[in-house]
Amino acid sequence: DAIHNMKVGNDWFLVANDFASYLKAQEDVDRVYQDKDEWNRRSILYTAGSGKFSSDRTIREYADDIWNVKPCRPVV
Repeated sequence: DAIHNMKVGNDWFLVANDFASYLKAQEDVDRVYQDKDEWNRRSILYTAGSGKFSSDRTIREYADDIWNVKPCRPVV
């Protein structure tokens, strides 16, 4: 059982410490999902709120700021 294993020392990421809050969050998701209008409203707001996130931008920033590499042209 996964929960038991986490409690006996195999929980390197301390997931078990937060498990109650994970369950509470899932209950909240389940409740909101039942109200389609509210689910749609939140979906739109959260998507709009994601702002400038994109995987392409993230990789470009990692390349510049962390890896110090420049992009190359793909071989065709």
